[in-house]
Amino acid sequence: MMRPARELVPHPARSGVTRRAALLSALATGASIALAQSAAGGSPADSASSVPRFPANFRRRADWGADESLRFGPDGTELFPTAFFDVQTVTVHHTATPNGDPDPAARVRSIYVDHTVTQNFGDIGYHLLIDEAGTVYEGRFSGPDRIPVFGGKRAGLLPQMCNAAHVAGFNAANVGVALLADLTVQPPTVAARRSLVSTLVWLFAATRLDPVGTTSYVNPISGATRTVPTLAGHRDWAATQCPGNTFYPLLAGVRTDVAARLS
Repeated sequence: MMRPARELVPHPARSGVTRRAALLSALATGASIALAQSAAGGSPADSASSVPRFPANFRRRADWGADESLRFGPDGTELFPTAFFDVQTVTVHHTATPNGDPDPAARVRSIYVDHTVTQNFGDIGYHLLIDEAGTVYEGRFSGPDRIPVFGGKRAGLLPQMCNAAHVAGFNAANVGVALLADLTVQPPTVAARRSLVSTLVWLFAATRLDPVGTTSYVNPISGATRTVPTLAGHRDWAATQCPGNTFYPLLAGVRTDVAARLS
């Protein structure tokens, strides 16, 4: 569960090649190509065995029923304009919502309304969400193409993440992935953990980050700093029970598994 305020960027930097070109050229492993194929409804991975797989059971915003009108004010202004940053860290959350949810897509819609309207974020705060069956849901809007999380324009090879709202004061350059569950007294399901690892493998391959490393994070908007695991839990950033008392100690094993898949 999280209640972070979002960070505002009046003038996001825009220069360089297109977002599609940046994604498709990111990494010799072809991780971004694998996601592009999966998101477009094609093969979830390139023919090369070294290409990380993005979970094939992926639902875009339209698939889970996002009401895109909620992201805009009465005058048509986007409430949370997109802004893009080099990725420094990835943070895992739990949503602290009931386990055994019979309709996880409806749960994603309710979180979207809560974040966008009730908490006035302007959009859902997480980049990706994963239900107990292992289905991955696109969260934060990152542009009109079919690729989640990333966007923007830059001159370098690595893709940039779209700013979201999942860790108060430390959102920019920090990708947020949430498990749809309450992991206070129980671990993730086998299917959810499997999809989490696969999702993280793709994210870390695409960004060339070290999942077992430590990052001296610097917020590119506010300048706020924090030293955290590069693959962090929410409580590494703030005083919170997220991502659950049972799951948080298991993150070490997730990091190891992600690193092993990337080696």
